[in-house]
Amino acid sequence: MEFHEKLQELRKKNNLTQEELAEALYVSRTAISKWESGRGYPNIDSLKAIAKFFQITVDELLSGEELLTIAENDQKQKEGNARDLVFGLLDVSVAMLLFLPIFAQRAGERVLSVSLLALSAVSPWLRIVFSALVIGSSILGVLLLALQNCECACWMRNKHKISMVLSVVCVAWFTVSLQPYPAILLLLFLIIKAFLMLKKQ
Repeated sequence: MEFHEKLQELRKKNNLTQEELAEALYVSRTAISKWESGRGYPNIDSLKAIAKFFQITVDELLSGEELLTIAENDQKQKEGNARDLVFGLLDVSVAMLLFLPIFAQRAGERVLSVSLLALSAVSPWLRIVFSALVIGSSILGVLLLALQNCECACWMRNKHKISMVLSVVCVAWFTVSLQPYPAILLLLFLIIKAFLMLKKQ
């Protein structure tokens, strides 16, 4: 008997609805439904909670092959969360450009280093584009950190691509605008992201 069949049998044997079991295990009813229909497995922590709730061992719940699948899924999820954390922190860190004095500003014969907030010797529309890129990257970083457990397929599929594309646009724009230091910093962030994406393959 497979895990999803055992879970359904245990639940019915204990006269529990999916909602009641979900409440007892502190998971959503959708998760119970998914597990019982064989469309997925719980993570290791949820598996331990199920075994404890029904007062059985994990070995009684799973076959060796199922345990291996769960361990692999758990490892992938941890790697994905770590990747989201790094991408999110890098994107949020772009907000430093608002305050770090790394923008070049000509003042007569001299070139000063100023922050984006203090940058005044460029056209207003250029400052607006710089600010939009920096704020957009920071907001994306906050979303990556806040929505780590979001199961929306569209978000899961595209979040890292959006981050990469935005980083490429930032690097290209700061390079073309003759702002080498912000471009170098963002290029470093982009290289780290590219390395993580390659490692994922």
